[in-house]
Amino acid sequence: MKLPFLLLLFLILLSSCGSRKDIVFYQNSESAKEISSNFESRFKCDDMLRIFINTKDTEASLAFNLPVVSTILAKGGIGQLDYQSYLINNLGFIEYPILGKIKVAGLTKLELINYLKQQFKPYLKSDPIININILNYRISVTGEVAKPGSFNVNSERISLPEALALAGDLTIFGKRSNIIVLRDINGVKTINRIDITKTDFINSEFYYLTQNDVVYVEPNKTRVNASAIGPNASIIISGLSLLITVVALLIR
Repeated sequence: MKLPFLLLLFLILLSSCGSRKDIVFYQNSESAKEISSNFESRFKCDDMLRIFINTKDTEASLAFNLPVVSTILAKGGIGQLDYQSYLINNLGFIEYPILGKIKVAGLTKLELINYLKQQFKPYLKSDPIININILNYRISVTGEVAKPGSFNVNSERISLPEALALAGDLTIFGKRSNIIVLRDINGVKTINRIDITKTDFINSEFYYLTQNDVVYVEPNKTRVNASAIGPNASIIISGLSLLITVVALLIR
């Protein structure tokens, strides 16, 4: 009889197939609205900042651009010249030359630049150009992605889709409807869930990642079930096939 064999085929297909709605990103995109892209990350505790001051009065700006000789020696045994970096402590402050303690955590890059310009006025004759970079801006992507790991970010911001792309995108077993973003908000670790199959996730505050965010992609049911069966999956399928064959012969 064909019924047992059709049943076996159905079970195999059922375990290996997934619904389109569980896999495709940005569904219902025809109803998506324009969104603002004015996101600016804010400095956090443990950020390592490089602040470089450029002004016509080069001699005066030297007091703020403290040179540091790198411990890594270049060719010829000469140390590489670098500039002082500033670690934001657990209270949100940095120790800055001449100005002393400055509360930095919670500020955007532009807010800190404007603040420093005001503080520099007694010391600099001309309006300075201030460059600020986060030296340890990185994010981590783990779980059901092709290349899990930590990634340095050299731009001003990075979106969740860009982070997933750095990790080689989700595997077919990644649960797209429940991406987890672990984020430190004011010293509190938070767990935030994002459904990237829905277009409106681009309006979420977690569309753009902040420094040291951790993205975790949960396994879907297919992966969980396969894990439960484990390395014995082929044996179980073979056993079921044999059982159905025996039943078919007995029914004849």
